[in-house]
Order: sequence, then structure tokens, then C-alpha cells
Amino acid sequence: MISASPRHPEIGVLGVVPEAWGPMWQPRHQVMTRLAQTFQVVWLDPGVHWREAGKALMARGPRVAEPIPGFHVYTPEPWLPRFLSFRALDRLLERTHLARARAELVRRGCKTIVLYVWRPEFEPAVDNVRHDLLCYHVDDEYNFSDVDLPTDPREVRLLTRADQVFIHSPALLEKKGHLNPHTRSVPNGVDFALFAAPLAEPDDLAGVPHPRIGYIGYIKRHLDWELIDALAAQHPAWQFVFVGATSPHRELAANLARLDQRDNVHFLGAKSTIAMAHYPQHFDVCVMPYVANGYTKYIYPLKLHEYLATGRPVVGARIRSLEDFSDVIAIASGPAEWSTAIEAALSSDAGSPERVAARRTVAEKHDWGLLVDQIAGAILERLTSARSRR
Repeated sequence: MISASPRHPEIGVLGVVPEAWGPMWQPRHQVMTRLAQTFQVVWLDPGVHWREAGKALMARGPRVAEPIPGFHVYTPEPWLPRFLSFRALDRLLERTHLARARAELVRRGCKTIVLYVWRPEFEPAVDNVRHDLLCYHVDDEYNFSDVDLPTDPREVRLLTRADQVFIHSPALLEKKGHLNPHTRSVPNGVDFALFAAPLAEPDDLAGVPHPRIGYIGYIKRHLDWELIDALAAQHPAWQFVFVGATSPHRELAANLARLDQRDNVHFLGAKSTIAMAHYPQHFDVCVMPYVANGYTKYIYPLKLHEYLATGRPVVGARIRSLEDFSDVIAIASGPAEWSTAIEAALSSDAGSPERVAARRTVAEKHDWGLLVDQIAGAILERLTSARSRR
């Protein structure tokens, strides 16, 4: 739990994010909460659609279960909802939301405001709220296309206008890093203390026999479902465990229905980030069975270092970001290679103290605390540079 007050409380960070604050954390949750150790931070919820405004009004209350010093969630009032079909009105409301979130930072004593944007669709925010520094964080390929596409013009504008850019994957750095000289590579990380600590076996996993071949994260179309089905059919003694929420991808239905008929495939459903940490250390092999395409070449799986922190053997798809870690994880493509890799991961040698320690050493170097210190340092450096120019 983060307990220290911000080291620079006179600096405020306004985070413009794509989802409401909640218990299922993405990289932006990790980054924004830890930035609150250095700055005052406001997480700007995107607001509710007008059809949900009544329900939201009834449910209003504290949004952070365990208060974090320096971190605040601003939820736009239900009487200021989004309409989507009325763009002029929505633009006015967006400016109002931004102004109120900024006012929260000013009320807390902030003299300098950093606008921290997480998606290209929030590019209008740059002109809709006063700020002293603009940061843009790229943690995905936001066109989400299975084929490689040119960078969206909105994102090009954000990349070129930003005072500081952070990019999480090597392939995205190669594609977009040249657009701004103030670009830093900051990979996805891990709450090392959480995932490395011995945790109790979850009740819904306890009844699943070994060996367990496990995956944590969103159940989505970017996983190689044909591969998974083939492996489950070829190895009926292996138990394939999937822990996470199902993404709203219509094409998933047939794949999941087919796998759900297999006795050795188990879907355990959505979990909070803290609850999720209990699972991988009780797997025999942790897997990242992505399909290789124009989208996954740009991802940096959040679960990579979470798996490594447990010390368990890891097998991953042949995608750009995972290939950089081939000394501590096995890389495979196609059912034959995956079968061989998992069999090797189940061997006693794969669980030796030396190999467990090697995996954990890599993960510890990617602790979110260390990575966010780099981000905070870059922000302070850019603010100092801006003041010097003025």
C-alpha cells in the first residue's frame, strides 16, 4: 500500500483515461497511483452516458476503497452526462469535466498542471484545459487492427505536440518513437511484492488437478483459440485454466463454447487485480498463447512480468516483445512447438532454484515502482527545461 505523501505536492497530474476507476487494473492504474508518490494526481473518469445517469446518481459514493495519499478520482456529476450523438454538447461537457478535474488539483495547492493523456481520442483535451506540460502514454496499438495500419492522424498530432511521450513496447517505439525527440521507452511492469509473495491457493482453483497450464488476463480474440483447442485435445491430462473477464468480442462465442465442452479446460471468470495475483503461482506452467498478427506484434503483455515474479516456468507466442526475454521464457509457434515447450516446462529442471531465481530477477527489475520513478523523473526534467526556456 502506498502511504507517503507526494514529494512535489505543488505539481498536479491530470490523467485523462478511457475507463472509470475500478478494481481491475491496467497499466494506467499502476502508473497513476504511483505517480501520486511524487505529485498530486487526479484520475478523470470519462463520465456516464445520459441513459445511465439516474443509476449513477443513486450509486454515488467513495470511488477508492483504500485512500492513496495524493491520488484522487474525479467522477463527473451524473447531471453532466455524455450524449455521444450530440457532439457539440459533448465537447462542452468534456471541457467542463476537464475544468472541474483541474480545479480539484488547484484546490489541493497545485501551481503547475501536467496533462497526462492515455488515448488518441482524447486529443481535444489538449486545447480544452490549461496545462503547463503535456504527456502522452502509448500502451497499445489503438487501432486494434489485426493488420498493420498507418498511425491515426489524431495520434500523430498528439505524438508531435506532447512535451513528453512514453511508449511501452519495442515495436511501437520503432513505429512511433521518431515522431517526438522527447520519447522514452517504459515497458509494462509488475507489482513485484504482490506477485512474488506466497499467496493462498484460490478455492475455485483447488479442485483443478495438476498439471495446470494457466493464463491470467482478458479472454479475447487475440488469443490463439485453434492452438488452445488443439493442445487440449492432444493432452487430455493437462488442465488448461483461464482466469479473467471475457472481452465483448462476438467471434469468441463459438470458440469458448467448444472449449467449454472439454473436461480439461476451465474458465474461472473475472477477478480483481489483487485476487488475480493468487493464481499464477499455483499453475505448473504460465502461458501467453497469442495469435501472431499485425496487432499482437505491438503488445507488451502485462502478465509477462507478473508470471516471472512467481518464478513459475513460462511459455509464450513468437511475438516481438516476448522474443526479448527468450533467456527466461520459452517461445513457441504451432501445436508441435507448444507441446514440446510445455513438456520441457513441466520438467524438474525448469523448476530448479537457479531458473526460478533468474525469472524473478528479471521481474524485479521491472517493478512498477522503478518504472514510474523513471516517468516522474522525466516529467520533472521536462518541467525544469520548460521553466528554463521561459
